[in-house]
Amino acid sequence: MALTTKLVTTLVATLTDPLDLSTPSDALSYAARTTLSTGTGANQANMMWHDKRTIAASTDEDLDLAGTLVNGLGDVQTFARVKALLVSAAAANTNNVNVTSDGTAGVPGLFLALGDGVVVRPGGLFLWVAPDATGAVVTATTGDLLTVANSGAGSTVTYDVVIIGASA
Repeated sequence: MALTTKLVTTLVATLTDPLDLSTPSDALSYAARTTLSTGTGANQANMMWHDKRTIAASTDEDLDLAGTLVNGLGDVQTFARVKALLVSAAAANTNNVNVTSDGTAGVPGLFLALGDGVVVRPGGLFLWVAPDATGAVVTATTGDLLTVANSGAGSTVTYDVVIIGASA
């Protein structure tokens, strides 16, 4: 099985300031690209898992990266390293989607410490990429959980998640 991954992030923005006789502007066009070929070393990955998920109000779920996620081809994914993580919160959400490293068995290297995380607001996106040979190391039972939580009561949240990684 082969996996080729191309991550392309593009940001285009224009800042203008209308004056009496002119409108000065500052245009920015920024692009960052990362390509991962098949394998387990630097600039390589050989595993992918993705899903659209819904979390009930005031609850969370642990994504176990070492042996419980099943990819689109029906294969159980046991990540040894995470090379890219994307979480996109649905614009229709009322609550935020909180993405954290589990407080006791979180994947080290995704965030600075266990329990740390990011808030993904409705319509927002979180993208983390580490194409080096190390990535974020996954250790079964002691360092393999990514916690995704609904930040509040009253309504569900929906989010898309993509994990690209390596088996060794």
